[in-house]
Amino acid sequence: MIASSILAEAAFREGKDVQSFPYYSIERRGAPVLAFTRIDSCRIRVRQEIYEPDYVVVLDPSLIEAVDVTKGLKEGGSILINTDKEPRSFSFGGKFKIATVNAAGIAQKNGLGSRSAPIVNTAILGAFSKFTKLVRIESVLDAIREKAPLKKEENAGAAAEAYEKVRF
Repeated sequence: MIASSILAEAAFREGKDVQSFPYYSIERRGAPVLAFTRIDSCRIRVRQEIYEPDYVVVLDPSLIEAVDVTKGLKEGGSILINTDKEPRSFSFGGKFKIATVNAAGIAQKNGLGSRSAPIVNTAILGAFSKFTKLVRIESVLDAIREKAPLKKEENAGAAAEAYEKVRF
């Protein structure tokens, strides 16, 4: 949810209209969490969950086996996955553009979280910036430095590294 908020802040800094909001279902520790971000050059008037996204970001690759991460994703849409695997390891029926980045490894290297539970949200934003070209990496880094609750420079460093290491 922090990543969604930081992404919205980065896009807002570039003059775009944004919305960012989490989706809560049955809350329990370890349950998958959804967060949505809308970015547009025009005023956003709709206020609801995003049912047909252009992009999906998967922070936990084990979710790919547990839920349909492509549900509602527009044909030709894009999926960014936190994994050490190459994009060609995933097909999803050949309907989507796929990018991967080892955000967990990058987060560990930058001291974000622990070895067993790395905090990957800011690293994935750097990869998202390069993969989608929706927001400039400079805007992402500035937003991280403002919004990250702790370790601002480590989080910015992780995003910058992921920007360079994303594969698509």
